[in-house]
Amino acid sequence: MPRTAASTLVSPVPRAADSDRRRTSASVVLRSVLEHGPVARSTIARLTGLSPASVTEHCARLAGLGLIHEEAAPRRSNGVGRPHVPVDLDHERFLVCGVHVAVPYTTVALLDLRGRVVAERRLKHERTDPGRILTRAAEGLEALLAQVPGRRPLGVGVAVGGWVDRETGTVVEHELLGWREVPVREMLGARTGLPVQVDGHARALVNGERLFGRVRGSSSVLHLFVGNVVDAAFATNDEVHHGPRSQAGAIAHLPVPGGTEPCGCGRTGCLQVELSERTLCRRAREAGVIDGVNPMQVVAAAAAGDPVARRLLVERARATGRAAGLLLDVLNPETVVVTEVGVIHFTDCLHALREAAGNSRATAVHPTSFPDSVLAVAGGSVVFDVLYRDPLSASAEAI
Repeated sequence: MPRTAASTLVSPVPRAADSDRRRTSASVVLRSVLEHGPVARSTIARLTGLSPASVTEHCARLAGLGLIHEEAAPRRSNGVGRPHVPVDLDHERFLVCGVHVAVPYTTVALLDLRGRVVAERRLKHERTDPGRILTRAAEGLEALLAQVPGRRPLGVGVAVGGWVDRETGTVVEHELLGWREVPVREMLGARTGLPVQVDGHARALVNGERLFGRVRGSSSVLHLFVGNVVDAAFATNDEVHHGPRSQAGAIAHLPVPGGTEPCGCGRTGCLQVELSERTLCRRAREAGVIDGVNPMQVVAAAAAGDPVARRLLVERARATGRAAGLLLDVLNPETVVVTEVGVIHFTDCLHALREAAGNSRATAVHPTSFPDSVLAVAGGSVVFDVLYRDPLSASAEAI
């Protein structure tokens, strides 16, 4: 067919591939600033393989949205040549709101764009009906935001245990809270007026680790969360596996060989009841170590030299390691991260965990990267995952 003038025209409608390419490139640039900033645009181009013109264009867009800014003082290479003006994340304009719903309390927090906690509150549950818990969470966030006038929230991230459908923002089932089909995104969005993202807390923490933690750059990461709820999440090549309706990672009822704890499902020795903080605290009360229901009392007793408290924590860490070993046999990740109170606070618990998981493995096993802020980071990371994947759309939605 002869080439005509019409055939050389470019459609004014962007192709889907062009949109995807821009989204991906903007994400790559913002992630580079997160990891290396303050950083020169020329360095971003070298690190990412994008053209200098493309990096400049994306930096201009991200700066226009308020996500990055130029440093005040330009830098020269070895003191000579044309000065480079590095760019960095803007820590003063935006915040992310984080909500983590645990069994006894809800944590609300504000985080900057590097995942650092700016403000945090813990709200003890008066009762567990979702309407009351989410209303108090919204009120808690409002109070925190009032303390930082002039800073704008990009959105609210909610991390919850149990079965959470990320696509619909629904807690499908949380046995310990008694929640079923709770539309968290809809309810909290109506109360805050902000975009809301919802996910399971193990998946949220995998996202936090790959963005801000010590395992950033690992090709595959398994996260094991051991609290009152016990669950897991697995990510490969920067993608967290969710499964149909986000049911991946449900390990609460895996059988534990030799387990003795009765489970509400009618069986004995399910993983969650064997490892839960409720079980830990009950055993500590029976041993006369504590008189309450807070696992941090067991940690405090162990730190003060109580040998029974220390033994209980080491035994729990060892059992957690055996559970991790079962998952390692199936998934064979490069890195494992465990969030568990004993492992966070005591090296002998970490050693017991690693030994039980299998010393001969090439897999690196680490405690959480956020020992003092893990619940706050879990909530915020649900939004950070969206932001750093698609910064142009995510920030535009909030603005």
